[in-house]
Amino acid sequence: MSRPVSTDSVRASVLGAVDEYNASEGQSIRPADDTVLLGDGGAVDSLGLVRLIMTVERRVEDDFGVAVSLTDDKAMSQRNSPFRTVGTLVGYIAASLEPAR
Repeated sequence: MSRPVSTDSVRASVLGAVDEYNASEGQSIRPADDTVLLGDGGAVDSLGLVRLIMTVERRVEDDFGVAVSLTDDKAMSQRNSPFRTVGTLVGYIAASLEPAR
């Protein structure tokens, strides 16, 4: 990946993945930054989260040509879960795609 990736382009990719997930799973996760994914009032259960993560990973790789793993130690050891809301997921992915400094 040679050019920087904007948070807006990551958001579009993640929201596209949410739409794909909704269509394939018969769900209705609201595609918005403040949508709670996991925890109190979460839109998905643990199995649904796994399926959503797989969809997001595939979509991000298709859109940006970079494989991301959202279930690696870095993601799982975060003090604040990147899976709490759609917005936190977007932020985590955007930060992960930033070039090393």
